Amino acid sequence: MSVTPRQAAPHEPATRVLRQFRQVFNAVKSHFQQVEKQAGIGGAQLWALSVIAAHPDIGVSALAEAMDVHQTTASNLVKALVQAKLVEVERRGSDRRAVQLRVTELGRSLLDEAPGPFTGVLPEALNQMDPATLARLELDLTQLLTVLHADKKSARIPLADI
Repeated sequence: MSVTPRQAAPHEPATRVLRQFRQVFNAVKSHFQQVEKQAGIGGAQLWALSVIAAHPDIGVSALAEAMDVHQTTASNLVKALVQAKLVEVERRGSDRRAVQLRVTELGRSLLDEAPGPFTGVLPEALNQMDPATLARLELDLTQLLTVLHADKKSARIPLADI
């Protein structure tokens, strides 16, 4: 006699919530695929480019803070943007390690043609929600992350890079 795994009925809460997560992930994935197809660069790179355009002469540390990512992630994004000639780097002052970043004309043209929102569809949607809903969602997701034993370091990885 073989034992088969219990099948979750579509009406069960866990199944319904799982489907909602799938919809969220697919919306995010579709957006970033569209961005890459239209802009020719990844979503995180486009977001970084838009932050640099909005804050000429920003440094890598400030870029990391603005994007809420690790400094190494920001540095890697900048390297790719510089290689693509979308961003230029200038070193001023006595500390030659510190850099100031500026978007090139090619970078501005790319931003003008790229689909938004530059931060991604999920941050944009979350910013449109009321504070009470966000507070409930935060508490509920904290419980889920605890059950998952999720790595806290992954919280600072851009969704476009997942």
